[in-house]
Amino acid sequence: MPLQIRRSSWSDDDLEEFRDLARTFCQKELTPNQERWIQAKQVDRELWTKAGEVGMLALSIPEEYGGGGGTFAHEAVLYEEQARSGDGAWGVSVHNGIVAHYLLAYANEERKREWLPKFASGEFVGAVAMTEPGTGSDLQNIKTRAVRDGDSYVINGAKTFITNGAHADLVVVAVKTNPDEGAQGVSLIAVETSTPGFRRGRVLDKVGLKGQDTAELFFDDVRVPAENLLGDAEGQGFIQLMQQLPQERLIIAVTAVAGMEAAIDQTIAYTKDRTAFGRPVFGFQNTKFTLAEAATEAAVARAFLDQCIERHLKGELDVQGAAMAKLWTTERVNKVVDDCLQLFGGYGYMTEYPIARAWADIRISRIFGGTSEIMKEIISRTL
Repeated sequence: MPLQIRRSSWSDDDLEEFRDLARTFCQKELTPNQERWIQAKQVDRELWTKAGEVGMLALSIPEEYGGGGGTFAHEAVLYEEQARSGDGAWGVSVHNGIVAHYLLAYANEERKREWLPKFASGEFVGAVAMTEPGTGSDLQNIKTRAVRDGDSYVINGAKTFITNGAHADLVVVAVKTNPDEGAQGVSLIAVETSTPGFRRGRVLDKVGLKGQDTAELFFDDVRVPAENLLGDAEGQGFIQLMQQLPQERLIIAVTAVAGMEAAIDQTIAYTKDRTAFGRPVFGFQNTKFTLAEAATEAAVARAFLDQCIERHLKGELDVQGAAMAKLWTTERVNKVVDDCLQLFGGYGYMTEYPIARAWADIRISRIFGGTSEIMKEIISRTL
């Protein structure tokens, strides 16, 4: 019997109907292609247009900008089904849940009407470029510069660990418009990657998420219109990042909990089918107790996650709550998946088994979107 997962309190019949569509899309378009994408270090570019055709992109962007007109609940459903399909390659959560919302919240009206329909169709793939080779989580001290020159900004610098970097058509770039200021000197500027001076570096070889095009990006005298500045003035970037990070961290929590549930399901099925010493592996007390603990961890994480999603849908999820959600769920998923892999024995260490890929893929969850240590720092400031 698979893990029993009750319908989330924030869901309804329409969302469950969308879940069926999302599950079918993920099982058809994502699951069968994992090995090929891992070898290529990126998904097929056509995946994005296929997703646009069936309505998987810009789900929570208003219809007036070409989006689906849904809410974060629609995003959560897609990310859950993506995690349960075993996919670690498609950077849709960055495109849908992060970059599109930077544009919706801060781009001027002309740019929103120009860019967001392309996000919804898959014509444009989005990325956000914050991290630099020497900064990590220290966004106040980024070195990438944007200098105003008449009606343009000229951008110079380098970014790394950029999800969707190989495919991105538009990148939201964190820059310093005033290098003498800390957080007050940070701005966000949208850059179309067809702009002269923009170039891509390596698609990076990672421990996990090997099918995802995580890349280096370089900006050499990249000149963009001043209207590409997000917000109505320079120096708003750090505040904008802080306003959007709770949703990013909630997305990570969604995938962590769904990944936890999927790993437990796989392990229940394996241990009931696999025999050792003349009986199913599930028949041993250690197996049953390990899975009982894992199921309890998943149920507790799911309850907290559902509460956070409800708060976010009401506009009430704060920075502390999002940090707690990310910290708790990512720490728990790493323990649960590790325990599940142990029950597979030697086969759990073989990459042909989904549990092995999941084990490698989820390790980054304690690092990206702000490390667990940064989450503890954020939470501690409210105590």
